[in-house]
Amino acid sequence: MSISRRTAARSVRALGVASAAAALALGVAGNALACDISEFSAKAACEGDKGVITVTDVDASGTPALVSVFLENKGSDDHKVGEQTVTGSSEGVTITFAEDWKPNAVYRVRVLAGDTKHPIVDKDITPNLTTPPTTCKKGTPTTPPAPPTSPAPKPSPSAPAEDTPSPSAPASTAPAGTVSNAPSPAVGDSNLAETGANSNTGMIAGIAGALVVVGGGAVFLGMRRRGAKDNG
Repeated sequence: MSISRRTAARSVRALGVASAAAALALGVAGNALACDISEFSAKAACEGDKGVITVTDVDASGTPALVSVFLENKGSDDHKVGEQTVTGSSEGVTITFAEDWKPNAVYRVRVLAGDTKHPIVDKDITPNLTTPPTTCKKGTPTTPPAPPTSPAPKPSPSAPAEDTPSPSAPASTAPAGTVSNAPSPAVGDSNLAETGANSNTGMIAGIAGALVVVGGGAVFLGMRRRGAKDNG
């Protein structure tokens, strides 16, 4: 009987050791699959010209977690941006919060995983999320703009080509011996109509009178000679 008791005691003892080893193994395996705050990460990103905050969960156990995002102001919560539930995986699951964040803003991200009364995780992602120094707005320069270049001078319009005058026909010259078209002096413009101290009218009249007398005498003498011949 004593031998049987000893054998039974040894068997119970061995069974206890085996059970303890199994429990320890299960505990280690359970801890390996347990949700942990290190499996969550947050990032400020852009979708087009809008800012967003993304949270990624790589918890392989697939434990549902409630993620809350708060904007910080001087070390305290300014306001709550929003909250979403995520169920992670080994490949990673990402949730997105629309937030038009400002440059160098600080956000606190809280993770609550498991039962709300007995949570597995109830911690902040550390350190807090700080946004980039530039916004997502379109046209926001990341480098100083280059100085504007002066526009190239526009070519001045060319002056219209002047019409070259066609050579005119040479003026026809009047043939030699033709009567000139220049007006003749008006009647009375000759020296015969001039009067005054320099006029020769008196002398011409005297000579004409003398010629009349001489002519009359010659006619008289001629008539007498013809009469004498007729009487003889």
